[in-house]
Amino acid sequence: MKGLTRIVSFLPREDWIVVGWVMAIKVLLFSFGAMSYAVLWDNYITNPYHWFGIWDQWDFGYYQEIAEFGYSGTDGSIAFYPLFPWLVRLVACVSRSYLAAGFIVSGIASVVAAILLRRLVQLDYPQSVAMRSVWFLLIFPTAYFLHIGYSEGLFLVLALACILAARGERWWLAGVLGAFCWMTRATGAVLVPTLAVEAAQQYWVRRRSCSQGPVGCSAWNWKWLWIAIVPAGFAVYLLINWSVSGDPFAFLQARKTLFDQSFASPLTGIRQAIWAHYPTPHEAEMVGTQELFFVALGLVCTIISWIKLRPAYAMWMTGFWILCASVNFFRSMPRYTLTMFPIFILFALLGRNRFWAGVLTAWSLLFFALFAVLFARGEWAF
Repeated sequence: MKGLTRIVSFLPREDWIVVGWVMAIKVLLFSFGAMSYAVLWDNYITNPYHWFGIWDQWDFGYYQEIAEFGYSGTDGSIAFYPLFPWLVRLVACVSRSYLAAGFIVSGIASVVAAILLRRLVQLDYPQSVAMRSVWFLLIFPTAYFLHIGYSEGLFLVLALACILAARGERWWLAGVLGAFCWMTRATGAVLVPTLAVEAAQQYWVRRRSCSQGPVGCSAWNWKWLWIAIVPAGFAVYLLINWSVSGDPFAFLQARKTLFDQSFASPLTGIRQAIWAHYPTPHEAEMVGTQELFFVALGLVCTIISWIKLRPAYAMWMTGFWILCASVNFFRSMPRYTLTMFPIFILFALLGRNRFWAGVLTAWSLLFFALFAVLFARGEWAF
């Protein structure tokens, strides 16, 4: 009994509520996915293994292949960053299944990400706003990626932990976590300007304090130089490219070949989403309308974040949106938007009004269900 009490007291009550939300949504998601097969496609799933196998779609296969066999210079796997498949490989040594390992890594990450978001938001806002931020993260239309074998959950954990460490002035930890974050996804690069903005804000606070403090007080903190470690994560990825193909930037050609994407002005992607010809209504809705909607959502929230939120969060939004939207056509913007976490703080602030809280919840849950069912079926759903 005492052991159980210690375990429960390890986390505050609010964190346990968040953990409960994550686990409940996880159970509902996997149950809903299996039931949708029987209802919509007249196909019962009798083997419990297949309850998880139906989520083995799209990029998940590449991650499992990298985890099991390593990178290859010919199959496009070099387009994916290494930390997530490395962790999958590590867990697979125990689980004996790369599929199960992917779910375990993402499952743990989803719980930790929810806890970290609550704690980060509560540094600046009341507990009610922090809890609503987590709620809107967990029911976001593409939040199912937090529960399956994709790197979004791990990336979000590392980004939130990095920023939380910086807020607590543990800059060595922020630098190390930032490097791991950039080793997980390309958008980890945005942590460099984000941490720089956070350091600048701390500098001005210290400077004002020193102007009223004792003689010899210094506003400069040498620990801010730990930010320079963040690109080490990208350096590891470049070394992998060089080792596999002899070209440290081989991933650029791999992405162009695999996804037919290249860097371009965001206006190019917007024009493509509006004017492109789509052969089916499904493609018109998913590749056209929904991609464009989430690009617009990210842009609007980025602008508002400079008015309503901490400058570092606004910098994260700005850098993230520019990096993801600067392509010749949009692909997976609804999924990328999931890791633009300040959006959920804005949702929580708007959700103080019951009407808007209801609207945001209804929109999130409806499209969460729609996208998740399509994805489990193997349709393109970001």
